[in-house]
Amino acid sequence: MPTSAGESLADRLAAQWRRAGADEVRAAADLDELAALVGAATGPVIVSGADLVAHTAVLKHLATSPVGPTVALVLTDPPAPGRTAVREERGQVVEAGPELADATGVFGGALRVGVEDLPALAAAARAAAARPATGPAVDGLFAALTALGTLTFAHRVRLLVAHRVGDAAGLHAAEAALAGVDEDKAELRLSVKERDDFFTTYFVSTWSPYVTKAAARIGLGPTAVTMLSVLFAVAAAVLFAVGGRPALVSGAVLLYLGFMLDCVDGQLARYTRHFSAWGGWLDTMADRAKEYVVYAGLGYGATHAGFRYGWALAIAAMTLQTVRHMTDTWYGVLHDEAARRPKTAVGGGGGGLGDRLNAASTRVQADTGSVSYWLKRTVVFPIGERWALIALTVALFNPLVSLVAVLVWGTLAFAYTGALRTLRARWMWVPVLDTVDATLHRDDGPLAVRLPVVRPMGPLTLAVLAALGPAALLVAALLTDDGGLRWWVPAALLVLLVGGLGAGAAHNGPLDWLVPAALRAGEYLFAIAVGVVGGAPAWLVFAYVLVLTLHHYDLTARLEKRQAAPPLHRWTLGWEGRSALLALAAIAGIVSIGLATLGTYLLVGFVASVVLAWVVLPARAARVTAVPVGGGSPG
Repeated sequence: MPTSAGESLADRLAAQWRRAGADEVRAAADLDELAALVGAATGPVIVSGADLVAHTAVLKHLATSPVGPTVALVLTDPPAPGRTAVREERGQVVEAGPELADATGVFGGALRVGVEDLPALAAAARAAAARPATGPAVDGLFAALTALGTLTFAHRVRLLVAHRVGDAAGLHAAEAALAGVDEDKAELRLSVKERDDFFTTYFVSTWSPYVTKAAARIGLGPTAVTMLSVLFAVAAAVLFAVGGRPALVSGAVLLYLGFMLDCVDGQLARYTRHFSAWGGWLDTMADRAKEYVVYAGLGYGATHAGFRYGWALAIAAMTLQTVRHMTDTWYGVLHDEAARRPKTAVGGGGGGLGDRLNAASTRVQADTGSVSYWLKRTVVFPIGERWALIALTVALFNPLVSLVAVLVWGTLAFAYTGALRTLRARWMWVPVLDTVDATLHRDDGPLAVRLPVVRPMGPLTLAVLAALGPAALLVAALLTDDGGLRWWVPAALLVLLVGGLGAGAAHNGPLDWLVPAALRAGEYLFAIAVGVVGGAPAWLVFAYVLVLTLHHYDLTARLEKRQAAPPLHRWTLGWEGRSALLALAAIAGIVSIGLATLGTYLLVGFVASVVLAWVVLPARAARVTAVPVGGGSPG
């Protein structure tokens, strides 16, 4: 079919795929030929029909999408004969076929398939080739790939244009729609998240795209912007520590600007399409490090102003936020896994309170911009609201008020999300930890994996019980100055080790996604209690727990980015090994030395793992092959 420029649609599409970043473009006359091409591929493969009319930016966005290895283009066009309808949940394609009663879109005729899914793609091509053709070959291929259970994410088209055409009139209309959109302006608007938090949406994203555009023009990359945001946050923390109204107000302004830059680094990555596993990991780690450095500045500032427990509040805020983040990560994994499974409640039937809560949440999320929508997004205390609260309270009042405000709102948010997620999780009944390396993400060490397994009690019950010993010791240490409490440290350690009795058990309970967070709480509480019992400086206890959080955020960031375990993970000793060493330091009366030595050891190991993972052993970039199916030679 000739385009308005006189070239064939297949030729134009092939040229667009090259501009979108494909290293080579090879045409496949049919699915059998496609299967042969896939079998010889060594990198990701992009497959498209020859009837797709789209902005080049749409193709580039699909080719560079960071959401997963395999991504399909999904359109909102009305269904057409022979075309494949799509049903998606949480951005994942869960069903595809010619007729779906609850379809959420239609297949856009193009998909990018990651290296690990290439065998499934070849099998799907052979399976589709063996069936009678009822429509375009690429549609049959996509339906067959989905039927094989391949995890495929949906890439929806916003602001830009993509259509599949079947005749000259459709081609003319699609080309007119393309010409009516400024591609660069649309890409800049698309760099802003479609759904963000209230503060970010109305007080940052209204002007941050201008900074994004300027950064792109002067050649700044996302990593450089991330580093700038870290510098702003560190400067704000220093000013919070110094105290005095001018310093506190200046720190609040720097904190706001640092958060703006934190948004810009993601916008710049989306605008320039410069994505990498390293960049995603660094952004996650930098966000947490910045926030906790700010807590340190607030803790020092409150203590310097005469409040005895300034550092204690900072430690509490950091511990609370880290445990919250652990539950957020694992609940996200739970939800993603549940989207790919039939929904069954306890006892085998649907319905119940969890079902109703899930339906209500879905309705609120769909009502974008409503009061209930913004309340739901704000009450959970996301990062934008946290940084806004810190900036306002420290500028108007002082670091002490800021820390108390963060703790109060954070505790209420944790209680709210914990209660609702628990009810919904019991309805979903998805054994999330069965799908990952539980030992790795529990952060078990050599002792925990060798402990006997107690099966009548589930891993979550054991993990919660384990946290009670350190909690009791900490309360006792805070209420009394009795130096003899150090002899209770071994007892608290024995209670903590109860968590290791579930290391070898199946983590398939509806609430076992809470196990990593419970173990983190137990280890942090034990370290804090040992520090208090041993009279260690509060800033040293904060520093040690901060290093622990970096280690644990590394694990969750790798889980979210689908990366392997840190290279030196087995040298981190596990939560139980580290706790045992601190117990020995407490008995010996050298808690400060123990915290400083073990913290330094873990920090050096963390940095060495980062260097090994991202500098010494980087993955070689694979060639990307684009294969238009059934469109003739690309020329």
